[in-house]
Order: sequence, then C-alpha cells, then structure tokens
Amino acid sequence: MFAGKLRGPLALLGLLAAGVASPALAQKLTGAGATFPNPIYSKWFDAYNKKTGIQVNYQSIGSGGGIRQFTEGTVDFGATDGPMNEAQIQAVAGNVVHIPTVLGSVVVTYNLPALAAGQLKLDGTTVVDIFMGRITKWNDKRIQALNPGVTLPNMDLIVVHRSDGSGTTYVFTDYLTKHSREWKDKVGYATSVNWPVGLGGKGNEGVTQQVKQVEGAIGYVELIYAVANKLPYAQIKNAAGTFVAPTLESSTAAAGSVKLAKDTDFRVSITNAPGKDAYPISSYTWLLVKVDNKDGAKAKLIRDFLSWMITDEAQSMARELQYAPLPADVRALIAERIRTLRADGKPIAMN
Repeated sequence: MFAGKLRGPLALLGLLAAGVASPALAQKLTGAGATFPNPIYSKWFDAYNKKTGIQVNYQSIGSGGGIRQFTEGTVDFGATDGPMNEAQIQAVAGNVVHIPTVLGSVVVTYNLPALAAGQLKLDGTTVVDIFMGRITKWNDKRIQALNPGVTLPNMDLIVVHRSDGSGTTYVFTDYLTKHSREWKDKVGYATSVNWPVGLGGKGNEGVTQQVKQVEGAIGYVELIYAVANKLPYAQIKNAAGTFVAPTLESSTAAAGSVKLAKDTDFRVSITNAPGKDAYPISSYTWLLVKVDNKDGAKAKLIRDFLSWMITDEAQSMARELQYAPLPADVRALIAERIRTLRADGKPIAMN
C-alpha cells in the first residue's frame, strides 16, 4: 500500500484498494488481448488470485483480438496496446473506458557485432529513411552523421518488421508518423501496415529471432524481448534533442511529461513526448472496461482488481519484468475514474 499520509485524489488509491474482494469469493473474470503486457498480467493475476481467490483467465491473442472480443461481449475486459478508434467506440455505444496499466518501450534493435552495445544513435527522420528503404547500408552518411567517431561497416542494412497485427507496430508507426508527412500519407500508423521494405517476423519473438540470426539486420521489438535475448538497441533522439536509451525511468518520464486533463479518456499518445529525459518510443498499454456493466457482480470484481492494480504493491511488480510503473498523478486520475464505474446504472457497492 502507499506509504505516508497521502491526501487528495492519490489517497483514493488506498481507500479503493481496501475494497478488494475476500479470498472466500471463488469468482472468475475473463479477458483477452495484447501480447506485450502478458508477462505482467500473468504475474498480477496469479498474485491477485492468491490474495483474493479471484481467478482471471487471460488469453494473449493480440490487441486487435482484444478489441474484437470486448466488442462482441465474449470477455469481461479487453486489452490493447493501441487505443480504440472512434468507430470502434461507437460499436460499443461508447460504453468503454481505457484504463492504463503499465508503460512500455519499443526499441530499435540491431545485429552489428562491430558495434558495442548501446553505441548506436538514431533520430526519427533517419529511422523513417531506414524503414522506407532509402537507407540500405550501415555506413550511410545519415547514420554516420549521428554517430561521429564510430566506425560503421560497409554492410547491407536489412529491415525486419512485424508480419502480424500488433500494438507494438501501432506504437512504432505512430512515432514514425510524427517525423514524416510522407510516412503518414503513404504508410500511416496502425496495428498492421503495408511495409515499404523488409522481412516479416510473427510476434515480438519472430522479429527478435530474425534480427538475432541475420547479421546487419535492424528491427523493432518491445524492450523486454531485446533484454531477454541480449540484443543491443539504439539510443533515440527525443523531442528535446537528447539521445535517450530506453529504460524504465525514461518511459515513466515520457508519461510524466504529457499532462492529462482531469476528464481524460486516457487514449493519449506519448511517443515523441516533450520531456528532456523522455524515451520517445514509449506508450501506455490499456485494459478495456465497461463504464456501465449490467452484471453487478462482474462490475465489482473488475472495480476491485483495478483498484489493487494501481497500488504500489502491484505496480512494483512491473519493474521486475522490465515494464515501467505508472506515474503517481496518472494513478490518481485512474482512481478517480474507477469511482465513476457503474453496475446497471448504479454505483458499484463497496464491501
């Protein structure tokens, strides 16, 4: 629980967490969606089951599948790395709220034995040129200009991208769109796009293996996959002009530098965030929850889990798995939003 005497909205976190269901209630929730947060969700659901007896069955099927199943009403909650668009929200008659859970980083990883880990520096425009196919050699003058004093090999640069739809692609292409009108017009940002060049890999695992096996390859994956496979990743120049490595702290800094309004729907992009310490390819990942759930029992179970999820106890688990915890002010906003959830039009009962 939160230490010290917290006041104002943040104090609500402790009060809401007190409503966590008792272990005697052997009830279940079902969810489906994003693969990126699956490790932390698995850890949370296991810990929460031991704490409360509530079972949460989560299917890691991808963000698109999470939105689809939430829309069809076949799960109690969805999960996505790319927020629902207006048409998708209208498909559920607006009965959805996006709840941020943790923060993650998409990294530009590469296989270049001649370069020491962490030595490569890139900026948004150069990354666009690479994934557009305009840069085909590692010693291209545009890469060299960003890496003075570094000897880059005269080697083919081989692009690797996702072949399947994914929130990782959504975040990465959202970042590229902010650096190139041409990219926005010709390729765009979405969970799946028509890539101008490159080899496809299924899932973060597929891209990771392609990069790992092909010398000269460059691709994009979630930070935890690069770390787990001991692959190097680039420092990226942020909006403040600073080259920043992807870390838990720089992801949290990205979120912290984008201030949310009190009435936010949380569908905010934090790529290319303004903070000087912000890693520019950072993003929230979200749970999709009904604002008004006709099933009062399920509404209460979901409310209680969300209340626990934003406590220090739960958020501290994120660091262990290379996810960045939510900033305190974001957790306070989530606490306020949880209080507005309804069960068949009425406030959700407290324990």
